[in-house]
Amino acid sequence: MEHYSEVIKEPILPFAILLIVILTVPIIFKKLRIPELVGLLAAGIILGPFGLNVLNNKMPTMELLSDIGLLYLMFVAGLEVDIDQFKRKKNRSIGFGSLTFIIPLIAGIIVGRIFGFGWNASLLIGSLLASHTLLAYPIISRLGVVGNEAVVVTIGATIFTDIGALLVLAVCVAVKAGNFTIVQLMTLLLSLAVYTALVLFGFDWAGRQFFKRTGDEEGNQFLFVLLVVFLSSLGAQLIGVEKIIGAFLAGLAVNDVVGKGPVEEKVVFVGSVLFIPIFFVDLGLLIDVPAFLKSITSIWMPLAIVTALIGSKFLAAWFSSLIFRYSRSQMLTMWSLSLPQVGATLAATLVGYKAGLLTEAVLNSVIVLMLVTATLGPVITSWIAPSLIEESPAEFEGETGREIREDLDHDFRVVVPVFNPKTQEFLIRMAALLAQHEGGKIVPLAIATAQANMDAPQMESALKRGEFLLNNAEKQGLELGVDVEPILRIDYDIDRGITHASREKNANLIVMGWGKRTGLRARLFGNVIDSVLWAAHCPVAVTRLLKSPLEFKNILVPVDNLSYEAIRPLKFAQILAMANGAKVTVLNVCDRRTTPGRIAWIESQLSILVSKWIDSNKVQVEIQCIAEGDVSRVILRAAESMDLVVLRSLPRRSAAGLAISDVTTELLEKLRCSVVLLGEPNRPTQPILKEL
Repeated sequence: MEHYSEVIKEPILPFAILLIVILTVPIIFKKLRIPELVGLLAAGIILGPFGLNVLNNKMPTMELLSDIGLLYLMFVAGLEVDIDQFKRKKNRSIGFGSLTFIIPLIAGIIVGRIFGFGWNASLLIGSLLASHTLLAYPIISRLGVVGNEAVVVTIGATIFTDIGALLVLAVCVAVKAGNFTIVQLMTLLLSLAVYTALVLFGFDWAGRQFFKRTGDEEGNQFLFVLLVVFLSSLGAQLIGVEKIIGAFLAGLAVNDVVGKGPVEEKVVFVGSVLFIPIFFVDLGLLIDVPAFLKSITSIWMPLAIVTALIGSKFLAAWFSSLIFRYSRSQMLTMWSLSLPQVGATLAATLVGYKAGLLTEAVLNSVIVLMLVTATLGPVITSWIAPSLIEESPAEFEGETGREIREDLDHDFRVVVPVFNPKTQEFLIRMAALLAQHEGGKIVPLAIATAQANMDAPQMESALKRGEFLLNNAEKQGLELGVDVEPILRIDYDIDRGITHASREKNANLIVMGWGKRTGLRARLFGNVIDSVLWAAHCPVAVTRLLKSPLEFKNILVPVDNLSYEAIRPLKFAQILAMANGAKVTVLNVCDRRTTPGRIAWIESQLSILVSKWIDSNKVQVEIQCIAEGDVSRVILRAAESMDLVVLRSLPRRSAAGLAISDVTTELLEKLRCSVVLLGEPNRPTQPILKEL
């Protein structure tokens, strides 16, 4: 028993319990179609001092991990601010940012004063309402309306509102700390300005230099990013402000350096699966269930805070629409995007609560606010944002026209990595069809894994195997009547060998075979395909071919929006259909509440899109628009009679560090026919295929 009591005291025990919670609870709540955050909060309540008393926020392990989660939450919020979008419409972003910051700030101050809080606490309550989290970004991205000016302005305003809210937090906490004079206030603001400049410009410069010198060493780059987070947080504390301000500024500082690449993916991944969920569990430990129920029963404070937030954000969007002459749909989209309160709001609330500025009733009310707005905002966005497409079809057509008509100044090249002789034949056939259509050539690529000694037996064996594969590929390519340029490359990593060779040859497309996620490393950090999709300069077609491409008679192309990216799968499918006389089915799955009139409009727009980019005299095309809630189920049902499904891969994005589910992942696991997954490069590049 003595040994048992010693084990109970080990700091590893609460960590093990936390791992069990964050592994199982989100899965259960996801199946119940309840937000995963609710599950983590509920787990904290049940296991906390007001429940089973298994965990306590005073435990050293909990304090450390929760602090890291809090810093991670704010860091990811800064990392995911789209600086480019802010620069595109800087003046209007600042204009809307000012309105959506000041109006909720005033509304929050009024609420605080009504409920008897002092000016300092009321100002902090106002700042909690002033920021916003772009929780509905995946929705507008899927709809293809990210480029709409109202959306760009709202995204750009995020940087203004978050920084403003954190500055107010810094001042309020400093005032609470003791005697605070005007001189001390000016000193704090001056120190904060100097510190902000040092972090933003200093770490940006240091990051560029470090990433430039480390090349593809993602492990060291990952550690550098973590070091920036914690150094910035410590620096914030040294000048007398909260460490979450430093974490947010660190995210802004390395935003441009990290980009949308594999390092960012790993940083966000670690936070979203480990530290940020622990923070929400710790938040649940603070909730006293009887007090929480009492505050909910006494609905006036939660109702006042929620109403103030919704009303003030609406007024900010409405005034902006009057000033900038935006339409009703644009105004409502701006409002819905600025509603959710998750990242900065929760972080600042917890800091204010622990500093003694905010009461438990305010903490509970903010949790209610988070749950309401995190649900309401995305719902309104999904309802109103599709009308933005309807308002600006001309803009869409012009944009696509310019991109698709871009001429290529070199021969069209399709790089085909060859590794498995069993799948090589179908890959070469697929690449040959595309190259023939464009009058280009295929580039079979074999990668021999480098060894410490180049005369090692493993090296010799790898080179001979590569030569064998390339000889077969060249012979097959010549039989198909296409020019072949085989390459044998030595590299330490297969994924880097593929991306480097493709860049050197200025390839227009990479056609790869399928690779399953096997092993712990692949599940955590991705496999070769993941790395190529992140790093490639050109589009990547990942294929799982169950039959020869010449045997495809029915091809399904799910289209989720009318954006330029939707054209690439259509053009891809057209080439295969022309070679086989196949039929192409274009499928759009819309919300189950979509009216028949809107379904007819979507079908008409898809018809225009198809007629513009696909020759109906050469390819038979059927357009379907189905209103149903489960997108995956509709596509799987339609795919039962298909030979091939052409999907588009989107880089996964998180909101406040919480992973967004991806329909594509489910489809890839359940589809029983051939699949082509078209992955887009992270930055705009040459089109996949030239215009016919």
